[in-house]
Amino acid sequence: MGLIEARGLTKSFNGLSVLRDVNLIVEEGSTVVILGKSGVGKSVLLKTIIGLIPPDAGSVMIDGQEVIGMKRKALDSLRRQMGYLFQGAALYDSMSVRENLAFPLERQARVRKDELDGRILDQLRSVGLEGAIDKMPSELSGGMKKRIGLARALITNPRIMLYDEPTTGLDPVTAREISYLIKEMQDRYRPTSIAVTHDMTCTRIIADKAAVLHDGVIQHEGTIQELERVTDEVVSSFFVTV
Repeated sequence: MGLIEARGLTKSFNGLSVLRDVNLIVEEGSTVVILGKSGVGKSVLLKTIIGLIPPDAGSVMIDGQEVIGMKRKALDSLRRQMGYLFQGAALYDSMSVRENLAFPLERQARVRKDELDGRILDQLRSVGLEGAIDKMPSELSGGMKKRIGLARALITNPRIMLYDEPTTGLDPVTAREISYLIKEMQDRYRPTSIAVTHDMTCTRIIADKAAVLHDGVIQHEGTIQELERVTDEVVSSFFVTV
């Protein structure tokens, strides 16, 4: 039994089937990567699992609780246990780095001012950007924004971490640096994590297991070593250029 379990997830938009009977189990403390080409429904699956998009059919259990149809108050309480690294980092443009990291802490817990500043500095130090604490997002590079986004997502010590295309838009060197940073943070905090990406370098670095999503279904899943031995054309296409 996993901390996160999706069973029979099905979703269509305007008659177009995006997810078809998707099943996924994520064990506590592990990182599962959903591999798939652009437009196959990876982000839809992620958002369905956390209750942002209602499925047409299926079940999602998180820590034994059914997410589908969950009351708003209970869903909000569940989401407070989650961190989310958005595809574009999604920093608040009108807030400094300090304010961006303070925001989730102030919303989720009563934290004294001195403790707040200490936690923000510690978190920025862990991603190597304590010197950027008073910068605005417009002053940051794409890689710096990802690092700040990761720091913000983890500052509340979430039990569950979600990554939506964590390396998209970054050059190969920066993408690799972000991937290793994610792995380092995963090892440090041990959240249960799901990442969606088409980046095989990132997948090799961060994944305990991977699942290949194609034509609305998970075609194969397993460790990277296991998937490398699969002869299916869809699965092998992710490995030929690496």
